[in-house]
Amino acid sequence: MSVQVNVLPATAADYEEVMSISGGVYEGGDYLPYRYHEWLEDPRRRMFLAKSDGKVVGFETFLLVDGGVTAVVEGLRVAPWMRGHGVAGIIQKHTIDTLRSDHPDVATLRLTHSENPPPSLLKKYTLISSKAIKSILLPADQFEEGLKLLESRVDNSESSINHSVLGPTQVLKLFEGTNIEDLLPSGRLVQSRLALTTHRANLELLLERRIVWLYSHASTPTSSDSTLTTQSHHIYASPLSSINTSFPRFLSLGTPPYPVPFAKGANRVDIDLFGNDPVCAKIHVLKQLQMGTQGLPAGGDIICVLYAEESLRAVLNDLCEELATFFKHRQQLVLEMNISGF
Repeated sequence: MSVQVNVLPATAADYEEVMSISGGVYEGGDYLPYRYHEWLEDPRRRMFLAKSDGKVVGFETFLLVDGGVTAVVEGLRVAPWMRGHGVAGIIQKHTIDTLRSDHPDVATLRLTHSENPPPSLLKKYTLISSKAIKSILLPADQFEEGLKLLESRVDNSESSINHSVLGPTQVLKLFEGTNIEDLLPSGRLVQSRLALTTHRANLELLLERRIVWLYSHASTPTSSDSTLTTQSHHIYASPLSSINTSFPRFLSLGTPPYPVPFAKGANRVDIDLFGNDPVCAKIHVLKQLQMGTQGLPAGGDIICVLYAEESLRAVLNDLCEELATFFKHRQQLVLEMNISGF
């Protein structure tokens, strides 16, 4: 069946219609309801709707990154009754046409995808990297119990490595002129679904998002360190000069909690783990979750989504054993396509 589909810029007035085709996306853990209006205000981003017979049947957005030479595609969705009619392909073609006409410096299209992408996607895109996904659901009435279970499985005496919350200056310094292959084997700094390089503009973009940057390193806190207290744990915000980039190193990025449609009062926290140290992985998950949920009103479920190197999957499974799994997805792929000659 042939259908007529037009692609138009998305507006604030389209919010409800976009949400109407998004039911069940990410099993209720959808980020778009929270991000939609914020994204409209970002000059680095373009958002598009696909319409058929005057109704919204698709959505996609891209964000300019890497200093303007890459576009990251996010948020693709197609109305259930229009799947299989080529709507996604129409939106993607419009995205590429827009990039070529309005942003000719963009040579690369990048996206993240769950496991088992369709063969048609792999014909166009190159697989850059993959990470394991582990998700847990902490219902409101079981949250304290779940947190205590995680605490019981983290032994801080296992490691003498310190854990520091990095400020903006420290984040920028961490990626200046240092070998980052131990943290980012693929050279991609993936925050939740957003796959970036360590270009300074990308780091500044992430710093706008109030993300907690937690870093494990070999330095020893001094009396001049400022201390951030998280329940019974201390996390040191080390002075710039004390950051030691020797092994072992570990980095995590934790989002502030944000509301999702799963249930009334439900919030989601995304924690991206960089590095392969199993002890650091457990400590970072606990501390990020503690910090991320401080100050939240009681009574809401917490969905925590972890992204980590595949080598840490077994460690995270053991850490989260007996806690309910939320997402069915187990893997996140980073894909890229060169569009300069498209």
